Amino acid sequence: MGEPKFSRPKFDTPPHPWKKARIEEEHLIQANHGLKNMREIWKAKSQLRRHRRQAMRLIGMIDTTEGHGMREKDDLLRSLHHKGLISKEASLDDILSLNAEDILNRRLQAQVYYKGLACSLKQARQLVTHGHICIGDQKVTIPSYPVNRDEEEVIQYHPSSDLNDPEHDIRKAIDGRREMAEYAADEEQVDPEATKPFADEVAEAAAAAPSADDGGEA
Repeated sequence: MGEPKFSRPKFDTPPHPWKKARIEEEHLIQANHGLKNMREIWKAKSQLRRHRRQAMRLIGMIDTTEGHGMREKDDLLRSLHHKGLISKEASLDDILSLNAEDILNRRLQAQVYYKGLACSLKQARQLVTHGHICIGDQKVTIPSYPVNRDEEEVIQYHPSSDLNDPEHDIRKAIDGRREMAEYAADEEQVDPEATKPFADEVAEAAAAAPSADDGGEA
């Protein structure tokens, strides 16, 4: 039962902690998503198992086209769509195709990076924890905060953050990286010789820029 005053973990740890293949996979995910520790991955996998368990139970029901089964199915699909995990036209089978990285991509840290507010996922984590990011008018300092569809459009720099200044060194490095990514996306065939000087310039600016610690906390 455990100690009543301490909450139980909301995620499951690996049943076989020393499996080489799993460890290598998790290290790769950790590096790709700029995660601080493996617990972030275990939480995502536990959440994924809950969603899959619900979907498989509903798929196994005789009829989900009416009554309680239909309402439960619609509630699950609506909830996961609101969380940004599936499309509006998705079915229960689409839930089974989700993976842990789909859930990790909904974290505030990842959304800050995907919106072009940071040069890297590690920098995105730093900006969030130091109070440079807000959702709407609310400052959020938790990198693992799950961002839903309504919130992802209002992620921005906090009004008191120094990064609102376009001339800030970190802001210029971030804007340069975003412009380079947009240019590469617009061109189907990008000449490496044409983009390398610009890429080198952006890399130098990012290396010379001070860390978020020096940019001033919000």
